Amino acid sequence: MLQIHNFEGKSKEEVLEKALEVLDVTEDAIMTNFTEVEAKLFKSKKYELKVLKNEDLKSYIKNFFETISDLMEIDINCEIQIREDILKVNLITSDNSIIIGKEGRTLNSFQQLLRQALNNQTPFNIKVTVDVSGYRSKKIKNLEYDIKNIAKEVLISKVDVKLDAMNSYERRIVHTVIGTYDELETESIGREPNRYIIIRYKEK
Repeated sequence: MLQIHNFEGKSKEEVLEKALEVLDVTEDAIMTNFTEVEAKLFKSKKYELKVLKNEDLKSYIKNFFETISDLMEIDINCEIQIREDILKVNLITSDNSIIIGKEGRTLNSFQQLLRQALNNQTPFNIKVTVDVSGYRSKKIKNLEYDIKNIAKEVLISKVDVKLDAMNSYERRIVHTVIGTYDELETESIGREPNRYIIIRYKEK
């Protein structure tokens, strides 16, 4: 279980300073979640602060994948980077193909399981990315390259293009890439796991 530390104070500055002193950490070594509590009769408002130490989060993730490693009987080690509320986990394994799975489905499942576990245990909106030997990074670059080429085709032909079904992460990348073109727009259609995107030319 992840330990969440709770503090109260009259201002954000006061409660944060108290947390840093008690936990003996710097601000870049923790995740924070502030809540403003409305004042009651004859009482001033106060702030509640929930704190998660990055080192505790890293230990939790390592234990998470150690459990998976034991169950799958595959060596799995973790390299973990935390910047603000963005968590990047790079797995080093004895068998990348099994961890990645067909079209990255197993890797996506691990990412979803970790994200759900963290959401259940913390009040933080932690953005999680799990990768193996740069597989996801390469896939993203290839997807961005393909979408840019499709965008050029749509700009010339002005004909809508329907893409294959994608997961939410891939769809977000498509929306982001197409969002850089003033003359194009995207629309997500359908239900998971068959939800797909249409790229359209904007008629002036």
